[in-house]
Amino acid sequence: MQGEASDPHGLTARIADVEEAYEFMLAYAAQGHMRGTEGEHIRRFLNQADDALDGLVAAARATVGRAGVDEAVYRPFLDALEQDVARARAGIALALAQRAIASQLVDNLNASIHLRTLLTDLFLLDEALASHRA
Repeated sequence: MQGEASDPHGLTARIADVEEAYEFMLAYAAQGHMRGTEGEHIRRFLNQADDALDGLVAAARATVGRAGVDEAVYRPFLDALEQDVARARAGIALALAQRAIASQLVDNLNASIHLRTLLTDLFLLDEALASHRA
């Protein structure tokens, strides 16, 4: 997204932050931290994902507004994205509320349909906007 690459609050940066956090979460889930124990950095990456999701829909709406696309086509998708962001953030908040974040908890969060739906939404939106630019 032109002009967004250097904007840490832009859609592209937010998608990258969520994707990076998810990739860390996949690796963390495989590390085998038992219930009651917590490995390094998991809270930082969960907070990174949550921070990126806070304002993501506004960034997406702004990007769509600047993209020169038919906003009426994107509006229902962005409305659904807003709900999916809220659901994914609820799962992240639940994980962050735990005294210690075990691998199994993160594995279940990774498998959550809410988080997977959100990731698919983000990749679909990014690709649709890229296709429009091409």
